[in-house]
Amino acid sequence: MLTQQSPHQEPTWITVVRLLRWDKPAGRLILMVPALWAVVLAARGTPPLLLVGVIVLGTLATSAAGCVMNDLWDRNIDPKVKRTRTRPLASRALTVQTGIAVVLVAFACAYGLSLFLTPLSFWLCVAAVPVIVLYPLAKRAFPVPQLVLAIAWGFAVLISWTAVTGALEWATLWLWAATVLWTLGFDTVYAMADRDDDRRIGVNSSALFFGDRTPQAVGIFFLLTTVFLGIEGEAMGLGIAYWVTLAIALVGWIAHYRQLLPRKPYPSVYGRIFRQNVYLGFVLLAGMVLGFWL
Repeated sequence: MLTQQSPHQEPTWITVVRLLRWDKPAGRLILMVPALWAVVLAARGTPPLLLVGVIVLGTLATSAAGCVMNDLWDRNIDPKVKRTRTRPLASRALTVQTGIAVVLVAFACAYGLSLFLTPLSFWLCVAAVPVIVLYPLAKRAFPVPQLVLAIAWGFAVLISWTAVTGALEWATLWLWAATVLWTLGFDTVYAMADRDDDRRIGVNSSALFFGDRTPQAVGIFFLLTTVFLGIEGEAMGLGIAYWVTLAIALVGWIAHYRQLLPRKPYPSVYGRIFRQNVYLGFVLLAGMVLGFWL
């Protein structure tokens, strides 16, 4: 099932860690952020610690499953892209059978964790599975595949909120909209790094769809994220601490927009903006917690 190692190969468990992307925590944390936003807001600042633990582990399991599914679908495309050619399935460091086994284990872990949730949350988990499994195909058929990923990210809000309340509210939908727009923004930035390769291979991305207007599109996505987070803060009656962190996030997003304006930004800009959005997400989370008290 596992490929045979030569003396110069890395240990198989490290290769599996790379397959799960656990060596790159930013991508795991950025899914965890909206899930934690939702559980904190739905619980009015004091979520049960056991539920928080389930949500954290659930995001790790589902993001792992999503990464492996992506690499299974793209194992013949990734070798043609500079950023992805060393991924374990693309480089044939692991077999397809190993990838399938890993994704099944990840989904099994996610299923076990979903049993601790409310019935509505459980069925939302079920509804999210086809999106996670089929998202990688979107780049082959849909002009803005990052929107499909953003919708997948939105399930983190719906699942976590209903895990607390057992129901959807207007405030849930405002947070869902903010999460979808935020994800569309930072993932479009991420896609900008692969534009030349994607164009050559013939796959779609939002960075190709918006073309020279991509920085403006990202700026609009971040601006609308701020608007919906503002509506959310008003709906939840959050205090000054939240509004301070929202202002900090807005300043960060404006800076990101400005960094994307040059026709050819430094290649390191895209990854840096992606990582900084993780920090901004946790800044906002702190504001949500404190916003119920300050």
